[in-house]
Amino acid sequence: MRLDSIRTPDDLRDLGPDELRCVAAEIRERIVETVGRTGGHLGSNLGAVELTLALHRVFDSPRDAILWDTGHQTYVHKLLTGRNAEFDGLRQGGQMSGYPSRAESGHDWIENSHASTVLAYAHGLATAEATTGGNRRVVAVIGDGSMTGGMAFEGLNNLGHSGLKVTIVLNDNGRSYAPTVGRLSESLIRIRSNPTYMRRQRRLEDLAENLPWVGELLERSISATKAALRDMFEPTAFFEALGVHYLGPFDGHDIAEIEDALRNAAEFDGPVVVHVLTQKGRGHAPAEQDPIKHMHDTGGVKVGSYTAAFTESILKAAESRPEVVAITAAMPDSTGLLPFRDRFPDRCFDVGIAEQHAVTAAAGMAMGGLRPVVALYATFLSRAFDQANLDVGLHGLPVVFCLDRAGITGDDGPSHHGVLDMVLLSKIPGMTILAPSSYQELQQMFEDALAITDGPVAIRWAKTPAPHVGWDEVGRGLSARQVRVASDDRTVCLLGAGKMLAAAVEAADLLAADGIHATVWDPRCIRPLDETMLDDAAAHRLVVTVEDGFREGGFGTGVLDDLSSRSPRTEVAVLGVPVAHHAHGKVDDLLASFGLDGPGIAATVLKRLG
Repeated sequence: MRLDSIRTPDDLRDLGPDELRCVAAEIRERIVETVGRTGGHLGSNLGAVELTLALHRVFDSPRDAILWDTGHQTYVHKLLTGRNAEFDGLRQGGQMSGYPSRAESGHDWIENSHASTVLAYAHGLATAEATTGGNRRVVAVIGDGSMTGGMAFEGLNNLGHSGLKVTIVLNDNGRSYAPTVGRLSESLIRIRSNPTYMRRQRRLEDLAENLPWVGELLERSISATKAALRDMFEPTAFFEALGVHYLGPFDGHDIAEIEDALRNAAEFDGPVVVHVLTQKGRGHAPAEQDPIKHMHDTGGVKVGSYTAAFTESILKAAESRPEVVAITAAMPDSTGLLPFRDRFPDRCFDVGIAEQHAVTAAAGMAMGGLRPVVALYATFLSRAFDQANLDVGLHGLPVVFCLDRAGITGDDGPSHHGVLDMVLLSKIPGMTILAPSSYQELQQMFEDALAITDGPVAIRWAKTPAPHVGWDEVGRGLSARQVRVASDDRTVCLLGAGKMLAAAVEAADLLAADGIHATVWDPRCIRPLDETMLDDAAAHRLVVTVEDGFREGGFGTGVLDDLSSRSPRTEVAVLGVPVAHHAHGKVDDLLASFGLDGPGIAATVLKRLG
């Protein structure tokens, strides 16, 4: 049996143990080879091979709904559901998404890459099935890392209360849910996984309850004994206190064992957790030895990137300022905090996939006199907007938000583009927003952010490489910096926010070839806007703002609003990302498609000038 003969999950069901082992090995080879070319999430997928094979042998996808949280562990699922031939195009523009995609396959129910949400999806889908009289089985696969998020606990609580039949597969690949397993607990696991035994136990409890005189006492004795055994030998108390039956843990690389557990789980009434233990990076030595490097994205922190500039800056600041602490939500690696954690382990806090908690905890730290730096991807900050607004902003607390992957991020697609942060943060009273255009600008802005003590500051930067400039090309404080002066030509003024400054400069070069000499500004501070820059812009016939976030409600909208009263005769063109869920692709290609490169900006100017 070869992988290329697997057209649908049905093709797996007649395979014997040896054939399954061969398919598993081929899947690992296919993933390692492809991710080596395209980038992506390696360790989590290599660890989920046998689990995914077992799921597709027991459940009938897509009639049965297999829901994944997070979606970056679904490469194996894609290979087994008819997409092996397209897998070479993983994460490439116009080709296969790195996450589940409803447009790709009916086997993909949810396009999910923001973690901890799958149990809420499962609750909703199972409710719909129960309400409409359907018999679709609902399976939710959630990683132990995702279990650190508050939504996961909310989903568990509601599933337990509902009593709906949902199979929850807890894919535990090495965080905090691996219990100690001894001989007695192994025996208890086998007993509790047996539906026949559990039905007999329930009949015994019913009989005890109905016995005259001694029934209540006997029932209490049975319950007390069970509770004592749970607390002594099993990690079930947490789940079962929420009304969710617990099975496991099981070897997540033993297909037969997982299949037995999944079939047994389906016989229980109500929600059931099947706990499987897997190894990140299984079968690929580099990923086994360094799972952190291969957990999120094989790209890592690039030398010379904006993230590297942030790493240098926070280390430098922390050396002389003991009040500086760092907080992240399960991404100390890709946000550049690993060197800080190594140097200051007692001042670095990874709260798990819990952005809301991260932000409010930062508020408490600031209240206590610390200077918290919250390092997140820009897309994930939207999960904690309420906390940033009311817990930090309302109290005027000096929390510094360092937002990586701002703007169009490329290969990870619509859930990862950081296009909402400027829109949202600019609506928080007292929030200062900084956008560096170079490596050195980010370093200066970090110093400036720590000097602001009367409210929060956000610094947003792109995933793309950071230009390196001389210190004579770096601004200070909240002031904008004039990059080009067209003193004799007050026709066009270009304002390029953050990394878009480079595109504005390129556009100015193209326009100069047509005899149009443009003034160019690096705004540096998105909010509040620099008065000197606005006064200069108001003296021009046409002002063009350029940003890599949503054009509605962002930087350009603020400029337009100000100039409408400051200089009503000045025309303002706001260029930014159209409001939509944009697919994955190369960053430069996507920006060009929105008219946000040099030629696109120049074309807008020429069109506006007629």
